[in-house]
Amino acid sequence: MPAPLICPSILASDFARLGEEVAALEAAGADWVHVDVMDGHFVPNLTIGPEVVKALRPHTGLPFDVHLMVAPVDPWLEAFREAGADCLTVHPESGPHLHRTLGRIRQLGAKAGVVLNPGTPLEVLGEVIDLVDLVLLMSVNPGFGGQSFIPGTLRKIERARALLDAAGSPAHLQVDGGVTAANAGACVAAGADALVAGTAVFRGGPGAYADNIRALKTARAADPAAPA
Repeated sequence: MPAPLICPSILASDFARLGEEVAALEAAGADWVHVDVMDGHFVPNLTIGPEVVKALRPHTGLPFDVHLMVAPVDPWLEAFREAGADCLTVHPESGPHLHRTLGRIRQLGAKAGVVLNPGTPLEVLGEVIDLVDLVLLMSVNPGFGGQSFIPGTLRKIERARALLDAAGSPAHLQVDGGVTAANAGACVAAGADALVAGTAVFRGGPGAYADNIRALKTARAADPAAPA
């Protein structure tokens, strides 16, 4: 089983030194940089805008995976793409026309992703799967870092993987929320190939990032037959 892509969320980083943080992530072996954009309306928190993404872009060559937790989302697509976003990921609930939104993201030259909250059914994917490069399953309710992983997400990962495989879709299947070395292996075994992690990567400071990322990449699912 290939190692998953590790996509550290800068929501958990030191905001006073963001440029140094993303450079340190690249040096430590991260695959993507996950950027959580929150508007204080769609979710109960407020984070960063396109100017911050633009300022970070020269500090790393890693792809910027920008998760847009904003509504309405369409007015922000062009600004974040111009700022340096490589993938723009949107919620079905953040605009009236998901198909149109995904098409616009692709017109802008970015990868297009769909985010499904814990209460959002997988069925929405069936109508747009040909436009999707990334499916992000939230394993917490969005809006805050540091939450605990919702165990039922593992079954949803399995169903999402089956749906993508049945459609012949090459889209990545990403999981975000409470991901740690203790549950990363189970997520990958269920079908995920990309993991977003905040606290689990940034804990211990820059000197620990490489070990933290390695622990996520090499995590294995617990053997159900093993003694407790």
